[in-house]
Amino acid sequence: MYPNLYYLVEDLFGIKLTALKLVNSFGFFVAIAFIASGYVLFSEIKRKEALGEFGYVEEKMVVGAPASISELVTNFFFGFFFGYKIVGAFTIENALNNTQAFILSLQGNFSAGFVVGLLLLFLKWREKDKAKLAKPEARTVLVWTHDRVGDVVLTAALWGFIGAKIFHNLENFDELVKDPIGSLISFSGLTFYGGLILATIAVIVYIRKYKIRVIHFADAMAPTMIFAYAAGRIGCHISGDGDWGIPNLSPKPFAWLPDWMWAYTYPHNVVNEGVAIPGCVGSYCNQLPLPVYPSTFFEIVIMFLLFFIMWSFRKKITQPGILTGIYFLFAGGERFFIEKIRVNNKIASLPFHPTQAELISVLLIILGFIFLLMSKKWFPKNIVKS
Repeated sequence: MYPNLYYLVEDLFGIKLTALKLVNSFGFFVAIAFIASGYVLFSEIKRKEALGEFGYVEEKMVVGAPASISELVTNFFFGFFFGYKIVGAFTIENALNNTQAFILSLQGNFSAGFVVGLLLLFLKWREKDKAKLAKPEARTVLVWTHDRVGDVVLTAALWGFIGAKIFHNLENFDELVKDPIGSLISFSGLTFYGGLILATIAVIVYIRKYKIRVIHFADAMAPTMIFAYAAGRIGCHISGDGDWGIPNLSPKPFAWLPDWMWAYTYPHNVVNEGVAIPGCVGSYCNQLPLPVYPSTFFEIVIMFLLFFIMWSFRKKITQPGILTGIYFLFAGGERFFIEKIRVNNKIASLPFHPTQAELISVLLIILGFIFLLMSKKWFPKNIVKS
């Protein structure tokens, strides 16, 4: 496993770049997943714009104005944080030995933060000053739906993270009670469905603000969400963030199959779960005592296959709501069955002791069938409401 990119680059290329210890593997691959998913969404919305499902709105903007106080303050703040923490990581002794603890601490380099903050403030002022007009002008511009993809991705990322964190702590309430602050600010411990629910609400609020048709947007998001889930799981698997399966002592079904694809101990996992690895020195020196199902790897393969299936026939589906229903079926069905071999917390107070994810998966499957059956009635092709 590779807790951060330092270990990944060292293993692949034999190069030791200390700076890469600041880049958490899970966060890096999740960021890549969001960027790639944004491109998928952008492409799908552009296609739907050509079909007339999305349009544009006219917005007024002022050009030629000098930099505002809020812009200068914002740039200084981000510059200060970057200098205080990133530069500080290389100037404070032992900061890179535990990058998560350092980033979440109050330690940093104040001088570096102040200098970098002033630099970004100056660059913003200079950028605006070069485009400044003697008299700022108000101009009308056309803003298409695909122009808002960046804002949608950032909205989904922010609220998705918050929702994932909330649901994880509710699912692991005992850990929250023992260490409330550590549980809330830890980089690990995220529940996908929590992120999905809160991100969905936030995105719907955002697109309705700009009068974008929700069902058409949901259909465009359907393949995007499948892709995002698969790509995001790469980060979970590479870092070993605890989303693995139950112990697997069954013999491999195929001799050519690598061990890590069937039963794996997740050595050097980022959550330091398990027992000490003999002879290992450093921050990430644990591995699981028994090999487990690499459920994250299984999910990567399954969800990418489902994405390619949906992507290949999406153009043939013209009825609004159908792709959304298929997404609910795919996402719910995949997670329901993977829960059978995945480490999870069961709800003992309910019959059959289901997990939180199983309950939500069943609801998604039911919702999927409802959309398939009712879409034609709910969303007539020529009259689609937001």
